[in-house]
Amino acid sequence: MTALPHPDQPLTPAEARRVDAQLDWVIIPLFVLLLGAVFSFEFALLVGDWDYWIDWRDRRWWPLVTPLALSTLSGVFGYAFWRLLRIPVGATLSILALTGAAWLSRYLNFHGFANFPMNMVFPSTYIALGLMIDCILLLTRSFFFTGVFGGFLMGLLIYPLNWPILAPFMVPVELHGTLLTVADTMGFQYVRTAMPEYVRIIERSTLRTFGEAVTPVTAVFAGFLTILSYWLWVWIGSLGVKAGWLRKAV
Repeated sequence: MTALPHPDQPLTPAEARRVDAQLDWVIIPLFVLLLGAVFSFEFALLVGDWDYWIDWRDRRWWPLVTPLALSTLSGVFGYAFWRLLRIPVGATLSILALTGAAWLSRYLNFHGFANFPMNMVFPSTYIALGLMIDCILLLTRSFFFTGVFGGFLMGLLIYPLNWPILAPFMVPVELHGTLLTVADTMGFQYVRTAMPEYVRIIERSTLRTFGEAVTPVTAVFAGFLTILSYWLWVWIGSLGVKAGWLRKAV
């Protein structure tokens, strides 16, 4: 049996590397879990029901609010990883953590606890947006151009990215003599007390209007807003990296 070194005895280089590796196996998973929890909480507050339910992913608010929420931690951690480690993975890692936390929450809470079908509550896909942001940062090495191109595309591509998984819910069906979409019938079969009836029926907040003339206008407007939001959160990330008290804490 190998004797343990005395507490006052310095570690050898091999022992120090082994301790660092062991700490990495603890710290990195905890950091990813914390990042997913923080991003999931922030996303629930800003987007919430628009991403929880298939029939709430309308053409006006969902594509407008979602990229603004995604740009928050993508900008903060994107700057931190690039400034401190020189690796463009902040946006991808943030959205991956959000996606993992979202799938876990939808399956355990919405499906397992509340018995909602998974095809009604599954989260949207945003991982490609994080990859795009990080790739643009890698190519341009500039947060200004990453915001201009990446931020604009993040707002513009929410619909095209998720359209293949949402299109089947646009299929028309007949229910008691009324022509509805599959998404509309979900709202009738699984009534949610927190959602007023008029929200499902009126033109401006239902998946039935998905893809009409206002959709590209909303996408372009969301793109311009996301540019400003990304720059703002990159600036906030730069303040956090420069803060002496924060650097001592981490």
